[in-house]
Amino acid sequence: MKFSIDIDCTPQEARAFLGLPDVEPVQKALYAEIEARMRTALDRMDPERLLETWMPAVKGWEDLMKAFVPKAAEPAAKTRK
Repeated sequence: MKFSIDIDCTPQEARAFLGLPDVEPVQKALYAEIEARMRTALDRMDPERLLETWMPAVKGWEDLMKAFVPKAAEPAAKTRK
């Protein structure tokens, strides 16, 4: 024997029927807090500072180039004389 039951109700009605608590106010408060924190974090973001944070190797490459370029140019300058 097989029988099925289709229940047409909203999630709120199902929670009330099963005796579960209504968590919607807590969710709304949490989402508002998350949104406020994200907006604060976005306001603090400076593109230059982000690049420095995400790509610390770029400064290392710049320092490396500053060290090697003059040395690489020395042999060429000596052969021109």
